[in-house]
Amino acid sequence: VEELEMNVQADHVHLILSVPPKYAVSTVMGFLKGKLALRMFDQFPELRRRYWGQHVWSRGYCVSTVGLDEERIRKYVAWQEKKGQDAEQGRLFD
Repeated sequence: VEELEMNVQADHVHLILSVPPKYAVSTVMGFLKGKLALRMFDQFPELRRRYWGQHVWSRGYCVSTVGLDEERIRKYVAWQEKKGQDAEQGRLFD
């Protein structure tokens, strides 16, 4: 699994991954969410009080395949950081 683009916001994460066909996307997402939650609890122990059931992430996630518009989607993900800085919104779809 290869990370192609990532943008972390206060309440969500945009992530573009390249997942080989031999891996189920649901397995990859479960692994990522689990490992990241454990690392967050290790680095920020105070989060354990807020998320006492250790449910940091929402149950769902969005999955889409990327083809010819990969560069546009990468720009959209990267743009999320600028969104709060009054930048003109990039459009994912025309």
